[in-house]
Amino acid sequence: MARRLLFSGGRRVGYTAATLSVAIGGAYVAFRDPQVSCNDGGVVQRKISDPAAVVPSRALQESSLMAASCSNPLDILVVGGGATGCGVALDAVTRGLRVGLVERDDFSSGTSSRSTKLIHGGVRYLEKAVFNLDYGQLKLVFHALEERKQVIDNAPHLCHALPCMTPCFTWFEALYYWVGLKMYDLVAGRHLLHLSRYYSAQESTELFPTLATKANGTRSLKGTVVYYDGQMNDSRVNVGLACTAALAGASLLNHAEVISFIKEDGRIIGARIRDNLSGKEFDSYAKVVVNAGGPFCDSVRKLADKDAKPMICPSSGVHIVLPDYYSPEGMGLIVPKTKDGRVVFMLPWLGRTIAGTTDSNTTITMLPEPHEDEIEFILDAICDYLNVKVRRTDVLSAWSGIRPLATDPKAKNTESISRDHVVCEEVPGLVTITGGKWTTYRGMAEDAVDAAIKSGKLNPTNRSLTSNLRLVGGDGWDPAYFTVLAQEYVRMKVSHTGKVVPGVMDTAAAKHLSHSYGTMAEKVAAIAQNENLGKRLAHGYPFLEAEMLLGGHCHVSSRYWLLNTIGTKEGKTKSYSQQQSF
Repeated sequence: MARRLLFSGGRRVGYTAATLSVAIGGAYVAFRDPQVSCNDGGVVQRKISDPAAVVPSRALQESSLMAASCSNPLDILVVGGGATGCGVALDAVTRGLRVGLVERDDFSSGTSSRSTKLIHGGVRYLEKAVFNLDYGQLKLVFHALEERKQVIDNAPHLCHALPCMTPCFTWFEALYYWVGLKMYDLVAGRHLLHLSRYYSAQESTELFPTLATKANGTRSLKGTVVYYDGQMNDSRVNVGLACTAALAGASLLNHAEVISFIKEDGRIIGARIRDNLSGKEFDSYAKVVVNAGGPFCDSVRKLADKDAKPMICPSSGVHIVLPDYYSPEGMGLIVPKTKDGRVVFMLPWLGRTIAGTTDSNTTITMLPEPHEDEIEFILDAICDYLNVKVRRTDVLSAWSGIRPLATDPKAKNTESISRDHVVCEEVPGLVTITGGKWTTYRGMAEDAVDAAIKSGKLNPTNRSLTSNLRLVGGDGWDPAYFTVLAQEYVRMKVSHTGKVVPGVMDTAAAKHLSHSYGTMAEKVAAIAQNENLGKRLAHGYPFLEAEMLLGGHCHVSSRYWLLNTIGTKEGKTKSYSQQQSF
């Protein structure tokens, strides 16, 4: 097939699916050459942002893990490809360490893709800190607000500030929430996104037309307080972390499971790994293994010590997807006090509305499913705050994620389960990182790598660089980037008759590619144009055939996006796990 060269902003761009799916072997080896390790953040950023850079093929990444022998081990082997695991891999490799990572399923296939899609400091934690005089909770909010700003800055194409409206039906509520959210602004300090402010009842209904002006048919809306938190595409950020780590030199392999650990003199020095796609097994040696298994970290710990006491207290977080008319674009709603004291959000999401979350005890399973009572709880929580009829048949889809709330195994009691993260080394050579939340993944990863360096007496070439390291596609991106795609590319597609016909790279498709891939979107647009893969995957949605050709590293989130936003026919709800089998 002939390949056309495109000129975009003075840059010559020529891409085919083949050039994106096959890595240049020499470049891949160079990434892993210790002599190439760099101690300058700018050098690392340029390597990651190089338009010609490609993620090495699965075969090359697997061969790199297999090459880690007893005499030439990796510095760190990470178990778990969620946000924390990929964050650990990125932090470690940008310090100049030799890093590998294995994930039993797919990157972001677990809890990291089943969140509320918020990057937040935790308003409710601040409330607890004030009323309980709990410095630990306050410290957690400080840290989360700092990390919130860094996540948005490092992945601007995948994250943005989102205003959230808090309804007030008494003047006391208006004063209480105004003061509380001003404190939230104050704690954020220089990491503030935007100032919170009060809106009258009339202004509030103009901003949020479906907002109820009466609560329980009696109390009248006095106004709302609007504050800002961040919103992200969680699974895309996770996959972005994996791709960025791979471009920086780490070896990452999905569908690869640790089945046992290799020990020497009581210390873990590697792992036996099974490729779940081919079924073959191999050993990979490392000076330190980092357990970032999320809710499954206890099962990893038991591979090292069958008598290890559980440190995970799993909690179920359920979310539902509703039609777009439930909320306006660009404005969220927070229900601050439900019947049992929990907080429920209702947020715009990819042309739909998501609502959640629950917080209830659960069992750990690979495919958690939402229960009907949890769905009903969410619907019941939002119905008093809306002037539209909340119907069960409006639920398009639902998913459940397991929060890995953690207790320190060295603690004397478990009266207070921490919402913060825990780093521990119970077996020499195995560092476990768990707990915490999506917003603080970067700080969690930094702490885990610090512990791994101490455990393995490693010699990094520099300090952590991830606080100011933009993920792949983020460097140089701006909100108007989609116009380049709309103006310079067309969507060539094969019609139902087999004829190749041109299609306009419309604004919806261009914005989708821009926000999904950042500055790398031109590669996808070029595939859609040059290889006749510009057809939409589903009518009315911006997902293109070209995205499915990029391979597991890139398309996983498109699949989750598609399933969780389109929902199911006839208003029936299927769980996240059931949707995956479509």
